[in-house]
Amino acid sequence: MTTLALLPDPASPLDHATAHQAFADMLDGRAGDEEVHAFLLGLTLREETSVEIAAAARALRERMIEVQAPPGAIDVCGTGGDGAHSLNISTAVAIVVAACGVPVAKHGNRAASSKAGAADTLEALGLDLDRASARAEESLADLGLCFLFAQKHHPALARLAPVRRAIGRRTIFNLIGPLANPARVTRQLVGIARVDYLDTVAGAMQLLGIERAMLVSGEESLDELSIAGPSRVIRLDAAGRADETVAPETLGLERHPLDAIRGGDAAFNAARLRELLLGEPSAYRDAVLLNAAAALIVAGHAADWQEGVEEAAEAIDRGLAKALLDCWIAF
Repeated sequence: MTTLALLPDPASPLDHATAHQAFADMLDGRAGDEEVHAFLLGLTLREETSVEIAAAARALRERMIEVQAPPGAIDVCGTGGDGAHSLNISTAVAIVVAACGVPVAKHGNRAASSKAGAADTLEALGLDLDRASARAEESLADLGLCFLFAQKHHPALARLAPVRRAIGRRTIFNLIGPLANPARVTRQLVGIARVDYLDTVAGAMQLLGIERAMLVSGEESLDELSIAGPSRVIRLDAAGRADETVAPETLGLERHPLDAIRGGDAAFNAARLRELLLGEPSAYRDAVLLNAAAALIVAGHAADWQEGVEEAAEAIDRGLAKALLDCWIAF
């Protein structure tokens, strides 16, 4: 008879070893559902620490199905759960940035709180998710773009899905999703839905040895740079950490109300993404240019925000991003 692991009390902060073992026990099925429920909810209510997030990410990384990535590959991924129900910003950014010549290993999943997540919209665009997952490494090497479907690369999470649904709110697994990219990228643009978690996740990324990253949160609690107002930004690199505030108008972009980028179901979001790649001026375009600029800075392809915006706009207007999407779907 197997004895279930006894998870620690989440009321007090955990050291790395204790937290790592707790998540290993959960992911490997050694802890019962009721105990996992109480542990995850307790962490959420107390608010997770950088050490706990890093330990959880390490445990998940140890169990993921990896792919090899070329040097300089990046990811653009958010925590989700911001409740904005916006169009798929990071998915469009991944395509545009890859069209600029930066390898992008896009990590994502189906919708949890919105109507269409990255996987849902890409599927509506015509991408075969099973084939894209099976050929992710080849796609990244040949096209400079792949989609790492979380369901395919993190099988250990499947056993926790019923517990997470029963909790019915954000848990630490939402925070570690962007930190467990199966391509083990060391350069990332990470959107955080709650601005008060920026510092905590930044601390976790430093513990995980990130090479270069930008963590962003719109003032409306968006897990992306906001097109409606200022956003808080934390930059991490070998020199340490730098904080700044970015607003659309400082980059020559207009402010737009969030309703202007509100999304719908997967078919609706896919149609808007197609229109974006055809060069149609819109609030969606401006939001993508803003966030693509951040990704290009992280990748070292743009020296500053303005250069990033211009490079991303060129990739769209010359048809490079649309051509890449079409090649990816046919790959």
